[in-house]
Amino acid sequence: MSGIIGRRMANRGISAFNMNQFMLRSRVFASRKFSSAAKEMTVRDALNSALHEEMSADPKVFIMGEEVGEYQGAYKISKGLLDKYGPERVIDTPITEAGFTGIGVGAAYYGLKPIVEFMTFNFSMQAIDHIINSAAKSNYMSAGQISVPIVFRGPNGAAAGVGAQHSQCYAAWYGACPGLKVLAPYSSEDARGLLKAAIRDPDPVVFLENELLYGESFPVSAEALDSSFCLPIGKSKIEREGKDVTITAFSKMVGYALKAAEILAKEGISAEVINLRSIRPLDRPTINASVRKTNRLVTVEEGFPQHGVGAEICASVVEDSFEYLDAPVERISGADVPMPYAANLERMAVPQVEDIVRAAKRACYRAAK
Repeated sequence: MSGIIGRRMANRGISAFNMNQFMLRSRVFASRKFSSAAKEMTVRDALNSALHEEMSADPKVFIMGEEVGEYQGAYKISKGLLDKYGPERVIDTPITEAGFTGIGVGAAYYGLKPIVEFMTFNFSMQAIDHIINSAAKSNYMSAGQISVPIVFRGPNGAAAGVGAQHSQCYAAWYGACPGLKVLAPYSSEDARGLLKAAIRDPDPVVFLENELLYGESFPVSAEALDSSFCLPIGKSKIEREGKDVTITAFSKMVGYALKAAEILAKEGISAEVINLRSIRPLDRPTINASVRKTNRLVTVEEGFPQHGVGAEICASVVEDSFEYLDAPVERISGADVPMPYAANLERMAVPQVEDIVRAAKRACYRAAK
């Protein structure tokens, strides 16, 4: 293409230097156009497309779990995979999380790249010994001789009306374990880019999705639709810039934080919203840089308050940026109770937009209690 352009420009008396300048400007323009064009995609389709592309690119990648094949996934995340890649790479398992998770870890030892799907992360408790003792610690205990390239993925956190045993958030549970990387996407671009990064990573990754986000649509840039697209693990995203208060959140709570920021803006409070994306490693530099700018912090999560992700963020800010704080840090979390089944009580047990608004107002010394 450049040769054709060069001949035409030479015929018109345009120098090689000017042609190079033209080509450089053309590339810049093209790249800007490439990354700015956007379409809508659901989180479900973003995850599905990432699986398709990574399985197509690497024959070592396979997926296993309950109903991932014939039924095409309990939430249709694995739709179309069985027809395309066959039963050797899309493996339906019995209802035995401990069994198929152990098989997956063993396959990773051998050099394959398993994706283990849990119908809900609550069921990962049946397999937690394999996740932590077998997957997370093997690289260290083998002095780096054994890599465990495995992804544990599925819906995490509260859904709707599924009771205490199916509503827990495991971000803090797995985020406390050295040897694991823990990711929690919010948008379709998050889901697509982070899942690709998780599959390509040489270490075990816990990938925490959210059932209520699967059907949500988000803008996706043309850049994110490229098969080479990948987001860095350990890097957060500033979803909305602000100057008065920093709000950190992950997964579904990012949407709540953004809605709260819109309400606060109408009342003259400029909130900066950080989408954590990565729970472990945690992007401490971005969080602290934001707090040093806004001088206030509100953390938001669905999980229990004690020993939570928000507690870790607050500790990091107190350790590294205490002298910048103009107000006590605020933590918004789920209630310190097992999740109620009744809908009215369930709503009271998980954070709501108005809770975030009140906390931000308290941090800004506005009359909110």
